Amino acid sequence: MTSDAPGTAPGSGPLGDRIDTTVAHPARRYNYWLGGKDNFQADRDSGDAMAARFPTIRISALENRRFLRRAVRHLAGEAGIRQFLDIGTGIPTADNTHEVAQAIDPRARVVYVDNDPIVLAHARALLTSSADGVTAYLDADLRAPERILAHPDLRRTLDLSQPVALMLLAVLHFVPDGEDPYAIVDTLLDALPPGSYLAASHATHDYLPAEVAAEAKAAARGGGPHGVINLRSREEVVRFFDGLELVEPGVCSVAEWRADGEPEPRPSVVDVSMYGGVARKP
Repeated sequence: MTSDAPGTAPGSGPLGDRIDTTVAHPARRYNYWLGGKDNFQADRDSGDAMAARFPTIRISALENRRFLRRAVRHLAGEAGIRQFLDIGTGIPTADNTHEVAQAIDPRARVVYVDNDPIVLAHARALLTSSADGVTAYLDADLRAPERILAHPDLRRTLDLSQPVALMLLAVLHFVPDGEDPYAIVDTLLDALPPGSYLAASHATHDYLPAEVAAEAKAAARGGGPHGVINLRSREEVVRFFDGLELVEPGVCSVAEWRADGEPEPRPSVVDVSMYGGVARKP
């Protein structure tokens, strides 16, 4: 942990002083789409504006969360992973990474990383580990992978000589091409030993109407406001898994990835417009 102050409200301490309620933040906007209450008017306005162009965005957010649950179950169950590095955590909701993993093995260890002080405040208050496991919460940004890897709380929590599952769900699309998201992923994976895994999901323009896709691409090229989503094609998403061994069924819609047992009727790939995959580092 990087601060003793919980930072539960604006102006309440080191974390609270960083909370700008007038600017939308991706984690709080995502919380709004999921029906949460930990968001502000700017987040709701931004979320509504995006929903006006992509009306099924709330379905996409829900399906991404379900994908996280299934991916962690596979990693902790079939793959036997006991360590997780979850970057871009978001505000805690049901079936968080450590809850799913520790339901399979209470000894699972999880490090959460986010750069929103509200996320950190809630994480420290709500994400309570099992007695046998460990959780830690880092105030850091995906775009500074070296800082994440060198953080003393990460080093105290995870043994990087043993396999780790790197969780990058619905976060890579906030990194523009100019900041080289592929190099960021490579840096993180290079620090993990063989037998580690990458689980990632990413929004796509492949199923959007041409005019909406063009608008999204133009916004991304222009830098846009904080939290602009950089939509990528399936081929571009697959590239994040280069050099890894993809777990069946490969990179596909998060709505279809090992979705047996999920509530019916299932949403379409068009409604979700998000790819996901899980892969092993050989």
